[in-house]
Amino acid sequence: MRNTMSGKYEGLDNDKQFGMSPVGRLIRDAWVFGLLPDTEQCEGWSAGMLQNLYEKVHAEWMKYGHLPSRLPPELQQRHSDIHSHAISEAKAKGWDAELGEGD
Repeated sequence: MRNTMSGKYEGLDNDKQFGMSPVGRLIRDAWVFGLLPDTEQCEGWSAGMLQNLYEKVHAEWMKYGHLPSRLPPELQQRHSDIHSHAISEAKAKGWDAELGEGD
């Protein structure tokens, strides 16, 4: 989790990796499963709050073997739509999917 000096997540819109960080993916997966409204950016959330969200998202993924291909069709489509949109936006903002030496 990327933190500000206060130890809080900066929010999806302010994510240093253009929303492609592990926390960004967690938030989008929470949207897919309806655990958060699509407008929730988690700005100001503590590590504990994000850990609780992770546990809920993990429990949902367990039902499907952690594979998008095993999601029911409506969730597959939602997953594809949400993540494809996020990737397109991140690339438009300068995100590069290639890992650097420090990654």
